[in-house]
Amino acid sequence: MGTIWDPLRRKDVALTPEEQVRQWFIANLRDALGVPVHMMGSEVSFEFGRKHYRADIVVYSRSGSPLAVVECKRPDVEISSEVARQAMRYNAVLDVKFIFLTNGKNTYIYGRDASGVFVPMDHAPGFEEMLCRQ
Repeated sequence: MGTIWDPLRRKDVALTPEEQVRQWFIANLRDALGVPVHMMGSEVSFEFGRKHYRADIVVYSRSGSPLAVVECKRPDVEISSEVARQAMRYNAVLDVKFIFLTNGKNTYIYGRDASGVFVPMDHAPGFEEMLCRQ
């Protein structure tokens, strides 16, 4: 198995199928959505209850608060309701405005509406749009 450079962790990491999806999505966040590399974290650790979790990618606001969480899966893993529940568990701690779920083939984007409910979005919000939802 080879390696791939992770610009967020600033090191080479094992090139697993999930890592390939993660790196592809980091590049999309940076290049297509305008998220500065220094405003993202990869494999972000946190606790929920007594369990330890790691979010694949977290996008931060300029003040350092989490704006979005991204859950990446291998291309052969379906984006199911369980994947959405996993991201919602992360949100219980991170309190984000956006959730992205992707396996590299399918990507689903949810934004929190005024009532606090996550609803499907018809487009990927750019960094500036994410900031306006704070």
